[in-house]
Amino acid sequence: MDDLSELFWRATVDEIKRGYVYHQPSDAYVCLICGQSFAKGVVYPHTGLFYEAEKYATVHIEAEHGSVFDYLLNLNKKLTGLTDLQKSLLQYFHRGYSDSEIVKEMDGGSTSTIRNHRFTLREKEKQAKVFLSIMELVSEKTQKKQKFINVPRTAEMLDERYAITEEENEDILSDYFEGGTEGRLREFPKKEKRKVAILRQISKRFELNRKYTEKEVNEILQRVYDDYVTLRRYLIEYGFMDRFDDGSYYWAKS
Repeated sequence: MDDLSELFWRATVDEIKRGYVYHQPSDAYVCLICGQSFAKGVVYPHTGLFYEAEKYATVHIEAEHGSVFDYLLNLNKKLTGLTDLQKSLLQYFHRGYSDSEIVKEMDGGSTSTIRNHRFTLREKEKQAKVFLSIMELVSEKTQKKQKFINVPRTAEMLDERYAITEEENEDILSDYFEGGTEGRLREFPKKEKRKVAILRQISKRFELNRKYTEKEVNEILQRVYDDYVTLRRYLIEYGFMDRFDDGSYYWAKS
């Protein structure tokens, strides 16, 4: 399964609005809020009724998370760009309150002030559409000129440090591995971009769809670098590998 945040950021606006995506590699519908998956073709029971997988994804979201709207609205300000006042107003707008009703609920202000806020938020929506279109055009143009390698992403790790071109990746690997990428690591880099490129390459030494004991992981990593504990920790932190909470088994992530 791909990292949950990676699925979220790859999702379309419509998929984010409904709260789940179809994940083709696992042939399942995945909740974008908690990551729970529902295998296509399986029937799921709920309160005496039975639902096919996609429909059950919507049932799950309503039962476990309330609403996608509330989840999105309560995301970090860094992600929404909304002030606390704007969030409160959007809650009222979503419930269908009139301007005069909102004034009463907020115990102050005026209907003209609420109307101004509505106008500001609509302008923000227009700006978001234009900006999204601009960024998609930039991305399309960039991708034609440069090919980037795929790396796991988390909500906290979304910046230019992780945009690594294939050419950059080859240069980094040649600088840090002795005798090719199957050799040993000369040193572990401190710079983030290099660190990600190195960890991505090391993760390829583990087979997909196979679980490893900690001892097996250590043996593989020791052949790469003496400080295998650091490698193991970073492979987990950067999303290239995952493990059970008790550390009994590890596996490479696609």
